Amino acid sequence: MRYRLEYIGLLRAASLVPLLPRPAVVALAKIFGAVAAVVDRYGRRIALANLDCAFGEKYSSSEKRHIVRESYQHFAQTMLDLMWSPRLTRENFSRYIDLGKFPELPPNQSGIVVCYHYSNFEWLSLGSGFSGRTGTIVAQEFKNPLLDPIFRGWREQSGHSFTARTGGILRLFKALRRGGYTAMLVDLTVFPGPAAVAIRCFGLQTSVTSAHAWLQQRAGAALIPAHCEPLPRGRYRVVFHSPIDLGPKATPREVAQACWDLFEPIVRAKPGPWLWMYKHWRYRSKNPDRAYPFYSWANAKFESMLAQK
Repeated sequence: MRYRLEYIGLLRAASLVPLLPRPAVVALAKIFGAVAAVVDRYGRRIALANLDCAFGEKYSSSEKRHIVRESYQHFAQTMLDLMWSPRLTRENFSRYIDLGKFPELPPNQSGIVVCYHYSNFEWLSLGSGFSGRTGTIVAQEFKNPLLDPIFRGWREQSGHSFTARTGGILRLFKALRRGGYTAMLVDLTVFPGPAAVAIRCFGLQTSVTSAHAWLQQRAGAALIPAHCEPLPRGRYRVVFHSPIDLGPKATPREVAQACWDLFEPIVRAKPGPWLWMYKHWRYRSKNPDRAYPFYSWANAKFESMLAQK
């Protein structure tokens, strides 16, 4: 019953949001995000704990609450914008998305765009597709399977092809071997295992995917970090960074760490757009060298990852 109600509610929103003028969507996102930051007490607690561990005393309590509210508002904006995205076309998307210059690559060179949950990551993808830079992308399925076709339709409207996570890496590998492109969100925590590596993020160890490093080495693809940053009046700028190439002897952990090291200064300079209410540091060692958020728990597999050279 709950899944059915979620499906009906999303369909209703999907039919109404595209009818709204752009300023109304921006205003609603600010309102919804501010309300969510108050109502979602557990998510707010996670976000504040993350900020405490990441920044210490750099920000006051009121400044941290302001950052948390901004984080909720940016996420609300991202979701409402995805619903509003049927209004975007190849002819008009540049009014809303300032798409930076894509790095120069050799002919027939495949590429992996490495993205983060920063500002409007959904429109980073759509803008790239509308500009002609389409690719194969792996998407996380929802617990409610009724929602997947709706989100897939929004995300594929600019020409991308989305695939499920099951068998997704193999599909990405085949696409890259054909000289195509793909994109991955790489700042999510994954369970410690063969497909994960431990990196240092804001001075804390965390477990992230190594898929982008594996694909780069196996398919010979260029690894291109990118992020989306907010502009006034509901516009965005997509920034593509120079490709990361540490050489064939680089380990997956070194590649993943290099990707994060490029992105962390962006978050430090403007923390509000990042997804702070997510459990970025879910795992830790038994005796960490510094304080971790309250939700972290000691994991033997994660400790083994940290011990590996």
